[in-house]
Amino acid sequence: MASAEGQQHPLGIYYKIWGLLFVLSAFSYAVDYFEVQGALRWTLVLLFMVLKAGFIVAIFMHVVWERMALVLTILGPPVVLLLLIGLMAVEGAYTEETRFNYRGHDRDAVALGPSDIHHEEEAH
Repeated sequence: MASAEGQQHPLGIYYKIWGLLFVLSAFSYAVDYFEVQGALRWTLVLLFMVLKAGFIVAIFMHVVWERMALVLTILGPPVVLLLLIGLMAVEGAYTEETRFNYRGHDRDAVALGPSDIHHEEEAH
C-alpha cells in the first residue's frame, strides 16, 4: 500500500493492533500468573515481547508502509546482531563441551570461595 503525501491510514487498523497488543500483554501476564517455569517460560516471554515490538514498529512507526530499502536499513542490523549472538552461543556451548571431553575438566567442579580458602588457613 503506497502512501501518497497527506494520505492517512484508517484508524481501524490502529485500534485492531492496539487490541492485539492488549491480548499479547494479557498472555504475557498469564505466563506469570500460571507460574510457568523453565525454558517454556522464557520462550513464551520472549515470543510475546518480539511480537509486540514487531507490531509497534510495523504499524505505529509506519514501517510497514515504507520502502523496502528503508525497512532493511532499520531492521537489518538488529537481525544480523541477533544472528551473530546466536552463533556465539552455539560456539560457546561447543567450546565448553570440547573442554569437558578432551581436556578432562570435571563437570561437577565448583569454584572455591573466600570462605573455603580461609578455613584452610585456620586449620594450619
